[in-house]
Amino acid sequence: MLELRSITAGYTRDAPVVRGVSLTVAAGESVGLLGPSGCGKSTLARVAALLHRPDSGTLLLDGAPVRHWRHRAPRDQRTAFGVVFQQARLSADPRLPLSDLIAEPLRATGRGEDAPDRVAELAPAVGLTPDLLTRRPHEVSDGQLQRACLARALVLRPRMLVCDEMTAMLDASTAAALVAAVEDYRAATGAALLAVGHDRTLLERWCDRVVHWDGLS
Repeated sequence: MLELRSITAGYTRDAPVVRGVSLTVAAGESVGLLGPSGCGKSTLARVAALLHRPDSGTLLLDGAPVRHWRHRAPRDQRTAFGVVFQQARLSADPRLPLSDLIAEPLRATGRGEDAPDRVAELAPAVGLTPDLLTRRPHEVSDGQLQRACLARALVLRPRMLVCDEMTAMLDASTAAALVAAVEDYRAATGAALLAVGHDRTLLERWCDRVVHWDGLS
């Protein structure tokens, strides 16, 4: 279970982007966070995924308080999360072929020997053919790159997925395929989901419940 209690966060202490926000995602649950652009959804998602330290408030993972964020977080907490961002090209190293992009988290955690098997397992699950795995980001479409980013998020078998506007820049068929891949993974593993977006129809169809949020608190 993930619990955010009275979270205040931003990028300067005198101008928080979110203030006093609480949110719970139970084990195996899918929760949609719905709100307009610029309301702070992405900041809250980054806090939830241990990528941004809040100014105040408490985050609990399975009842244990989280005390460190980013690379300072304990490995078992850090690797509990898989994150997919809205803009794949900003979150992908342009020098890496897609196979290495997917395998990045394995190599970063000293499990590079698992990379060939995991990449071979995940590529078809997200709709990537073998020829695409040898290409670099500039050689594939936005949808193909986002498929690789989803595979990267799944490669460590996380028990909590955070999808921040994952489908916002994609055509309808690619978006549907990525949502289906997430749900297949969740059905197989029991992983929880926090899906952030501004598409009410998508989130209400995708998630067990939707939290409507317009801004700061």
